[in-house]
Amino acid sequence: MSIQSAVAFPCTRDDDGKLDITFAANGRTQVYFAGSLCSVANGVAIDAQGRLLVSAKVTMPDGSRFGLARLLEDGSADLAFGRQGSVIGQFEPGFEAMGAKAVVLADGNILLAGLHYEDAHRTLPAVALFDPQGLPVQGFGNNGRSVVRLPGDLSRGVRDAWLPPGVPGAEACDVGIQKDGRILLLANHHFELADHVGLLMRLDVEGSLDSSFNGRGFVMVRHLLMNTWLSCLTVQRDGQILVGGSINFPEEGLLARYQTDGSLDEKFAIDGFMTFKAQRHNAQVTRVVQQENGDVLCFGSSRDPMHCLAFKTHSDGRPDNHCHGGQPQLLEIGHCGCQWTAAQAQPDGTVLTVGATIGGSEADFILGRYLPGGQLDAGFGDGAGWVRTRFGRSLDTATCVAVQADGNIVVGGYSLDGTYKAIVARYLA
Repeated sequence: MSIQSAVAFPCTRDDDGKLDITFAANGRTQVYFAGSLCSVANGVAIDAQGRLLVSAKVTMPDGSRFGLARLLEDGSADLAFGRQGSVIGQFEPGFEAMGAKAVVLADGNILLAGLHYEDAHRTLPAVALFDPQGLPVQGFGNNGRSVVRLPGDLSRGVRDAWLPPGVPGAEACDVGIQKDGRILLLANHHFELADHVGLLMRLDVEGSLDSSFNGRGFVMVRHLLMNTWLSCLTVQRDGQILVGGSINFPEEGLLARYQTDGSLDEKFAIDGFMTFKAQRHNAQVTRVVQQENGDVLCFGSSRDPMHCLAFKTHSDGRPDNHCHGGQPQLLEIGHCGCQWTAAQAQPDGTVLTVGATIGGSEADFILGRYLPGGQLDAGFGDGAGWVRTRFGRSLDTATCVAVQADGNIVVGGYSLDGTYKAIVARYLA
């Protein structure tokens, strides 16, 4: 295991990692959702015109809703989208909703994945499809929206009402698009007490459960009959599906791989599963990326203490012994802990990671860059490989990252200053 601490750094070599003060107001902007009381950005995507699509959980006077806003490339609101630049709504009439991740499809339509809250305690995975103007696509689901219900209430999950917004937990929501346009979704089912199982589901292009996937439209992801939580999914270039999360309690990091038809890839790691600890520390995977050579980098955090975690494996799930001796790398930033929550591979093989330090007024955005070999990039962020940014007087948490056509880095998340405010910042690269 490798642990790196924030102590001193070499001199700055270039502007990589500096806040871009030409973006919006001195490098950041608050994302506006008309009539909202507060908001948290959970995802950011970039369309073919370079516009930014921000998916969010938005609090309205009558409860939480999903939010989807569009910004112009310079960070200003795109008032031509939706109502005054955003769409706010529910996946179906009911309790509440939240937006997690937006994907721009090949035809320009925008798929929003999120959660439908049945009540104060239960969730269901849901998707909505909008055209480039922010209007529902009528041929998809029910009036452009679809809530996924499985037999036996298997897709019903637990609401993490006790966690701060944007902090990874049992409220899983991730989405991936296969080459034929079919949609992959995650959920975590809570049977009773501490009995959890992950679900990998597939919808057809019209938003209905695709029964051809594993013969019933979904796969129950459980390793060694242990509690299993899923946090993320990645569709590989060959179509295979990587899922990440954790098993057991205390937690161990989890990776598993499935074929395009939903069958387990038993050639991956040991019988399709790879689990790990950060030596004596517990671990959780929150994002997995595939490199050009097929190798895999997973990111997340250790537990007790909480440090940013990076772990590199070969394409077959074996640890890469040339990267930190085949052990997870832990990075310590701040006094109270830190975590990676999202990552984005770049064409040059480097990987951008975002997350936050932990602890009240000490909670800040962090942005890092890793080299293709899995090491922090000393050419980024004053030689440290990461940068830390404070925006408000209290909690600042980065939850998502995307890269613009010129290589500059867009980071979304939230800042707590009286109320939660969805924000987007841009960094130079």
